[in-house]
Amino acid sequence: MREFDTISAISTAIGEGGIAIIRVSGDKALDIVSRIFKAKNDKDIKDMKSYTMRYGYIIDIDTKEPIDEVIISFMKGPRSYTAEDVVEINCHGGVTSTNKVLEMTIKAGARLAEPGEFTKRAFLNGRIDLSQAEAVMDLITAKTDLAMKSALMQSNGSLSREIGKLNEYLLNVLALIEYAVDFTEDEEEIDPSIPPRVRDGLEEAFNNINRLMKNADEGRIIRDGLSLAIVGKPNVGKSSLLNVLLKEKRAIVTDIAGTTRDVIEEYINLDGIPVKIIDTAGIRETDDIVERIGVEKSKEKIEEADLVLLVLDSSRELDNEDNEIIEAVRNKKSILLLNKIDLENKIDLSLLENFEHKIKISAKEDLGIDKLKEEIKDMFFNGAIDSESLVISNSRHKQALIRAKENCEKAIASVKNNEYLDLVSIYVTAALKALGEITGTELEEDLVNKIFKEFCCGK
Repeated sequence: MREFDTISAISTAIGEGGIAIIRVSGDKALDIVSRIFKAKNDKDIKDMKSYTMRYGYIIDIDTKEPIDEVIISFMKGPRSYTAEDVVEINCHGGVTSTNKVLEMTIKAGARLAEPGEFTKRAFLNGRIDLSQAEAVMDLITAKTDLAMKSALMQSNGSLSREIGKLNEYLLNVLALIEYAVDFTEDEEEIDPSIPPRVRDGLEEAFNNINRLMKNADEGRIIRDGLSLAIVGKPNVGKSSLLNVLLKEKRAIVTDIAGTTRDVIEEYINLDGIPVKIIDTAGIRETDDIVERIGVEKSKEKIEEADLVLLVLDSSRELDNEDNEIIEAVRNKKSILLLNKIDLENKIDLSLLENFEHKIKISAKEDLGIDKLKEEIKDMFFNGAIDSESLVISNSRHKQALIRAKENCEKAIASVKNNEYLDLVSIYVTAALKALGEITGTELEEDLVNKIFKEFCCGK
């Protein structure tokens, strides 16, 4: 019965600020708030009209003493965020005052909302589907304008409409198959025009899934960011590179090898793409226990990174430490950076021919950095970032589309091999089920709960 409780939570960030909002949602929302709200004009708020506001005070339910001066707004379901009756209390920002107002709503009969429960109710009440609900959290956590724009498109139903079109293609195919099977006693006597029409519908769905998935890897980067690890032996200029990319002195730079002993992580905005830059400790054998821990962390980050920037000191010949690091990143997507080009080159470039991407830079003099940024965009976005088209940015959605695509492929192959249409329908049904996982129509309750638990409490 918890789904029918009236819930309450703070919907703004906790801390000092001008205004904080406590959201109350459920069929008893107005009744609960009326117990702790005293209007300035002494009117009862139970007669409030939807989309109106009242000015007054939140009072202590026990002592009747005023707690804070507030404005409350009322949105009657189903025309509200949760599709339930919603009251929002706008009080003064601040940890103490905000928590005190929340405490009063709980004392008056509301239950503290679980993470993501407001959005979960919007989903369960049919106001939004699961892909739109997930986009709400993507909007909150967006690190760039492009990530925010992508999430906004999805929250407005762009992906839902595309999934709806795919469902329509596949449902039409199922209708054709059922018509052929139900109205034909012998499978051999099926209308010869039906299998080609079934195949056409499947190919239409298959091509549209391919179109949606085309930018899925780019979408994941737009949503989660590109993980970029700067690696190399000590004192080759890794921290100087981090500083020039961030345009601030984030890492300490000295001539002493091993200055960076821990992993430093920072974000930059690369033409709308959030890039998480990881400055690793110099990789080398060391007896220093603290530095050794940093080296182990560096190796872990190399494995996790989408892209490795291998920094070599071009003013020195390659040594065993360099060669060991080169070998460690050989199978990773990487860019070789020949640093300190402002000094005389002493590296034999013929030894580095295996690296497809090589750039000469001077982190100290800010040379070659723009070329590095262009190279990153070329490697992951073919040089141009599409900010207008819908992109699949959620890995869960991508996996569901992959399963739908695989089942469409199997169905097309079955039709071409003149196999029984009953078998084809099994593959089509499986593809529809996979698509339903994106919008939430075919998702198990446990997974739905897991998705919403990743939300913040007030949303």
